[in-house]
Amino acid sequence: MKPLLWDSDEIDPWTGQKYTWDSPNPNVHWGGILEPGDDGYTAPPSPPTSETHKPRNRNRNVKHNSYYPTNVPEQILWLTNFYNKLIGHAPTLGISTQTCAAAVADARWLIYLLGSYQPAQRSWGKAATDMIREAQTGTGDAAMVLPVFNAPPLPPADATAGLPAVVPVKPGALKRLFSLIQVMQEAPGFVDSIATDLGAVGTEVTGPDLSLVQPILKLKIAGGQVFIDWGWGGQGAFLDMIQIQVDRGQGWADLAYDTTPGYTDTHPFPATLTTWKYRAIYRVGDTQVGLWSADASIVVGG
Repeated sequence: MKPLLWDSDEIDPWTGQKYTWDSPNPNVHWGGILEPGDDGYTAPPSPPTSETHKPRNRNRNVKHNSYYPTNVPEQILWLTNFYNKLIGHAPTLGISTQTCAAAVADARWLIYLLGSYQPAQRSWGKAATDMIREAQTGTGDAAMVLPVFNAPPLPPADATAGLPAVVPVKPGALKRLFSLIQVMQEAPGFVDSIATDLGAVGTEVTGPDLSLVQPILKLKIAGGQVFIDWGWGGQGAFLDMIQIQVDRGQGWADLAYDTTPGYTDTHPFPATLTTWKYRAIYRVGDTQVGLWSADASIVVGG
């Protein structure tokens, strides 16, 4: 048995993530980690390879739109489906009972806020606006009464479904659900059918022909420096960075590898008027993709 430091970056072969106290790995104990040859050691499962349980597609040129809806009614439906399906799939994905219960509580709290609290608050807000208008321009002899906001009651326990009462949780409930999904996506059991059942797969989008992508550069002088305006051309999901080069009269040289559109060249201007030229090409990882941009030039100095 080897020692385990809980702040270690070592990867748990059962989850593909850093070791955690609730790891499904049976070799993890408070005293350390069982190694091959130790009594009680269990080899990690091999990733399923059958057609039914094949790993999900991770093609670099195929992306998924965000699985979380943008409008509130569909968000409520998504959250409801997610926590209901999570309860059934948690054991397969190595999610502990405590983690599953916390995720269910997060989802149900958000459902209450979106489906009950927020509509009630908006109705109260309208009543308050009407009251202020009445206070300013209304008529009558009786003193006005301020509207009081009464929050809808929290849903009680659902004995039939085996769910406790809805209770407030710490801030960041939706972020915690997204983080949990990221963990599950690395689990061997997270196959296409489960991902779809949980609603954790967005619409598949086929990427562009990376041999044809080409940056567009626009230059301007701002604050005594050259600002290079560039963007992803709508393909940012499929690209990692842009490589920018400059020619100050001595040939092309790398200026920057940038990941955020818009770059400022801080090189001091020369004393005499000079033309600087810029060009750029996109990159995926360590590889250039597509075409170099058209050369862009600007007169500086003087």
